[in-house]
Amino acid sequence: MKGHIRERSTGRWAIVLDLRDPGTGMRRRKWHSLRGTKRDSQNECHRLLAEMNAGSYIEPSKVTLGQFLERWLEHQKPLLSPRSAERYSDLVRKNIVPFLGAVPLTQLQPMQISAAYSKALESGRRDGAGGLSASTVRYMHAVLHRALGQAVLWNMLQRNPAHVVKAPKIERRQMKALDESQMADLLARFRPTRMFVPVLLGAMCGLRRGEIAALRWKSIDLAGARMAITESAEQTSAGVRMKETKSGHGRAIALPSIVVEELRRYRLRQVQELLRLGVHAADDTLVVLREDGESLQPSTLSHRFVELLAASPELPRIRFHDLRHSHATHLLTSGVHPKVAQERLGHSTIGITLDLYSHVLPGMQEDAAAKVDAGIRAAIERGAKKGVG
Repeated sequence: MKGHIRERSTGRWAIVLDLRDPGTGMRRRKWHSLRGTKRDSQNECHRLLAEMNAGSYIEPSKVTLGQFLERWLEHQKPLLSPRSAERYSDLVRKNIVPFLGAVPLTQLQPMQISAAYSKALESGRRDGAGGLSASTVRYMHAVLHRALGQAVLWNMLQRNPAHVVKAPKIERRQMKALDESQMADLLARFRPTRMFVPVLLGAMCGLRRGEIAALRWKSIDLAGARMAITESAEQTSAGVRMKETKSGHGRAIALPSIVVEELRRYRLRQVQELLRLGVHAADDTLVVLREDGESLQPSTLSHRFVELLAASPELPRIRFHDLRHSHATHLLTSGVHPKVAQERLGHSTIGITLDLYSHVLPGMQEDAAAKVDAGIRAAIERGAKKGVG
C-alpha cells in the first residue's frame, strides 16, 4: 500500500491511497479529501496508511459517529488541558455515543440529534434515575457541534448537522449571599476547624476553591497586606495539577486587616504542625494542607464545607462557591466600583461581573438616585437661603 497527496486548490487536498486487492491482485485507489495545510494532509495520509496496515481502516461512507468521535478525541488531546480532555471523553462515551454512536456519520440528521437531546433530558442518567440536567445536555451539544465542525473541515461531511439544533436553555441558579451578620456567624462556627482559613479566603478575598488549594506562602505579602493569585489547582484522574487561573491572567489583591491577622496566627500553627511531621515549612509551602501535610483536592473543600455546615442548622445552606458570591455582593453593595470588583474576583471582563451580579445593581441604582437627590436638594436649599438673605 502506498499513498500520496495532491493539491486541488488553495487549502484543499486530495489523499490518494494505492491499494492492491489480495484476492485478485488488481490495483485500485481510494480518494480522501481534506482542508488544511500540506502538513495536515501528509499527517492524515500517514494515519490512513497506518490504519490500513493495522486492518482498522473503515471507508468514510461506513464510519459511524462513535468511530469518528473516538478519532476526533485523539486529535483533541494535545489541544486540551487534562481535565478538559477527560470531560470531553466522558461526555462522548457516556452521553453522546449511547444515543447516536451507531448512526453512520454521513447519515446523521438534525432531527436525530434533537431527539437524542430530548431523550437525554428525560432518561439519560446511566443509573436509570431520570434525565440529565440541561447544563450537561448543553455541554453535550457544544462538544458534538465542535466535533462535527472538524468533520466538515476534514471533508467527511458537507455541513454540520448540529448547527441548526438548539440546545436546551439553562435556568440560571439563584446565587446565595450571606449578609455581614451571617458571615460573622459562619466564620465563628468554622474558626475551630481546619476549614477556617479556606472559608476566610473565600469570604473575604473572593478566591475560587482551586485558587485556595494552589495558594503558596510566597504569594502572600503579610507586611504589605497583598496577595498574588497566579495558579489554580485542577483535579484529574491522575491527581491534582497546577495550572493558570481561570481567566488566564494572574491578579494581585489587597488583604483586609482581619485576613492578615488570621494568616499570621495560622502560619505559626502550620509551621509547628509540619515540624511534628518532620517537614520544614518554606515559602513554597501550600497555605492549605491536609492533616498529613499533603496537598488537597479542590473538591475536598466543598465536601468538608457542606459537612460542617450541616452541623449548624442556624446557618443558611450554601455552597462553598457562594462565599465568593457573598464577597462580590458585599463589594458592590458597599459602593466599590464594579471594575475594582472585577479585578479582585479575577473575571476576564467587567461584563461578566455586571452580568453575574446584576441582581445587586437595582439597590445600588436606588442608592445612587438618593445621593443625587440629596445633593441637588441641598444645593437648592442653599440657593434659597441666599436669596432670602
